[in-house]
Amino acid sequence: MRTGSLVQSVAIIFGGLMLTTAPTMAQGVSVYTQKDTAAETAAAPAEDAEATKPFEIDVTLAAVSDYRFRGISLSDKDPAFQPSITVTHESGLYASVWGSNIADNGGADIEVDLVGGFNKEFGPVSFGINATYYLYPGAASTNYIEFISTLGTEVGPGSIGLTVAYAPKQDNIGDEDSVYVAINGSLPIGGTPLTLVGSFGIEDGAFGDAKRDWSAGVNADVAGFTVGLSYIDTARTGGDSLGKATAVLSVSKSF
Repeated sequence: MRTGSLVQSVAIIFGGLMLTTAPTMAQGVSVYTQKDTAAETAAAPAEDAEATKPFEIDVTLAAVSDYRFRGISLSDKDPAFQPSITVTHESGLYASVWGSNIADNGGADIEVDLVGGFNKEFGPVSFGINATYYLYPGAASTNYIEFISTLGTEVGPGSIGLTVAYAPKQDNIGDEDSVYVAINGSLPIGGTPLTLVGSFGIEDGAFGDAKRDWSAGVNADVAGFTVGLSYIDTARTGGDSLGKATAVLSVSKSF
């Protein structure tokens, strides 16, 4: 496996990313709400005090026409229902549970992701790190753990981010490690509820030999729901039909 060369490529990509975005970095994107200052809290009405609780709980219900994970269909190109719940502390620590139906996977037809992590803003840059345990009830021999880090910043009206995921050697993934690197971005279309989104990723190791995946689409806020339509495709998948190009429709709502 060529993990070393891939990591070097990541460093080059990230260095270029930060150099090109540094002059236009605005306030970074955060996935948790920072607590108000003491002065603001003291002067705030009672309902604002509610927003300064140390913990937040977010629930999201989502449905997709095809569950694609890094370009590959895990639902055999069938629709999937994907609920999640996240508990976040004001420090940036969080824990979440995410689930989805999948195609038969050694006796499992459900995936449950258990995630524990930390998000923080450093000036204009948001940073995140987590450990994700992929759990397949009924097929314990396919469970595995992965460590994921993210960086993001706003660029003009849009945002750009970098994701690096590493799965160490484990029996359940063939006693081989894996590296996944992806760049993603979003750009709101001014005066409309639409946002353009896109991503490009490379995976090398247990799950692919320099496998590529990419997507391009649009999201829209419709009556409190987020509706998305994306084109997803892959390359270097060894002819896997589950990685063939497709359009995926998604609908989600957060509470």
